[in-house]
Amino acid sequence: MMVRPSSSGLLVGLLWLCCWGAMAQTGAEYMAYKDPKQPLNRRIKDLMGQMTLEEKIGQMTQLDRANVTAEIMRDFSLGSVLSGGGSVPREQASPQDWINMFNEFQKGALSSRLGIPMIYGIDAVHGHNNVYKATIFPHNVGLGATRDPELVKKIGAATALEVRATGINYAFAPCIAVCRDPRWGRCYESYSEDPAVVIQMTDVILGLQGEIPAGSRKGVPYVGGKDKVAACAKHFVGDGGTTRGINENNTVIDRHGLLSIHMPAYYHSIIKGVSTIMVSYSSLNGKKMHAHHELVTKFLKDTLKFRGFVISDWQGIDKINYPLHSNYPEAVLAGVQAGIDMVMVPFNHTEFIGIVTDHVNNKRIPMSRIDDAVRRILRVKFVMGLFENPLADESFVDKLGSQAHRDLAREAVRKSLVLLKNGENADTPVLPLPKKTKGY
Repeated sequence: MMVRPSSSGLLVGLLWLCCWGAMAQTGAEYMAYKDPKQPLNRRIKDLMGQMTLEEKIGQMTQLDRANVTAEIMRDFSLGSVLSGGGSVPREQASPQDWINMFNEFQKGALSSRLGIPMIYGIDAVHGHNNVYKATIFPHNVGLGATRDPELVKKIGAATALEVRATGINYAFAPCIAVCRDPRWGRCYESYSEDPAVVIQMTDVILGLQGEIPAGSRKGVPYVGGKDKVAACAKHFVGDGGTTRGINENNTVIDRHGLLSIHMPAYYHSIIKGVSTIMVSYSSLNGKKMHAHHELVTKFLKDTLKFRGFVISDWQGIDKINYPLHSNYPEAVLAGVQAGIDMVMVPFNHTEFIGIVTDHVNNKRIPMSRIDDAVRRILRVKFVMGLFENPLADESFVDKLGSQAHRDLAREAVRKSLVLLKNGENADTPVLPLPKKTKGY
């Protein structure tokens, strides 16, 4: 016998179906990695669990802006873009020009399958020095001469504001090289030959990224808001100690010397929450730093407990072998296995992505190494708040070259001036040197 359902039964059934449909829809739409209320590690795990190998390798890839389009950002899920020296949207580009370019690339990244925002890096090493009308501060050699870490912290904060004024969120600074030979052509990038002074000057990181809240875990990247940028301590390690000061040459030193001269500033940078560390072109006792697993992975990551990501220098992987770019698949394998997480390619992304993919598929690079790299990159991006605020904040535009920042630069110049005494007394001056003085 057929029983007709009551109207109340139909109503209950309809309500149940509606609720089930709503729950199913909510479950399908909800992604933990997009929820800022979720713990950091859960967001990372949730996102990584949805990523393909291609998307993970894309996150490890950094291209120069001249070789990027919004479509490339979308199709390859690229993790980062940079401006190399002189790589600008146009000559004398305004902050709005930079912002428009940044937002175009970022919208491309956000339109990818998982919508992972990019991080954009630039050399802002003495102010936002690649940008027209930005405030220019003294180079590190001058700032080191001030012996004033509080001043350097203020300069870091001012630089962060000017970088953000152009939409950019990542500065390849500070350089914490310890210049041990004045013949090195990049000594001006070093705060001092004295490791203790360089350690003091790492307070610039607190200006660039913000002060770490009390009670925070040490060694974890920290970026304190939309007016701050991710910083990059460079160049790991020993770039200021090369033989005869030859750039990108070999640093010959024992372990005690390495740990007491060139390494301390990195330890202090990590304690201060630095987000990234860039590897040096130079070699250490004959081993290229870009291929140095013992120092990049075993020491920096495992011993010093660095939790940010390690980035190569411009074509740093290409320079592992000589001549440039020779035996590139072998160089890529050596660099990634050494522990480099993001590679400044910076020209041919398809070649790099294809080579890494082949290495993984043929088990030359384990998936655990790829996951370690991507986990670190995503950690920095989540800490920066990029998933919540990926686009440029145009409210900072008037900070570029502001009078307050120019006044700060003048203060830094005054404090950096050093008066030298020409010998112990006027009767025995050091200069001029005798004609028979031997150079070295």
